[in-house]
Amino acid sequence: MENVYIALKKHGTPKLIHIVSVIGSKTGVGYVKKIFPEDTHLWIATIDDTLSSKGYIIPGLGDAGDLSFGLKL
Repeated sequence: MENVYIALKKHGTPKLIHIVSVIGSKTGVGYVKKIFPEDTHLWIATIDDTLSSKGYIIPGLGDAGDLSFGLKL
């Protein structure tokens, strides 16, 4: 997401930025607030408190994204 923002800024400054997510973490929200402009709008259905040692949101969806694309090797 940060790389997309950097690429967009090469072509001008966006008037408004909206970020939409089903699940987020407090850590992720803090990072977005640090990187993106102050007036960035975050639309997050639920914000969970913690991350696992692997960086998965707890309780969140765990490794659902990984499992959606086949077995882990």
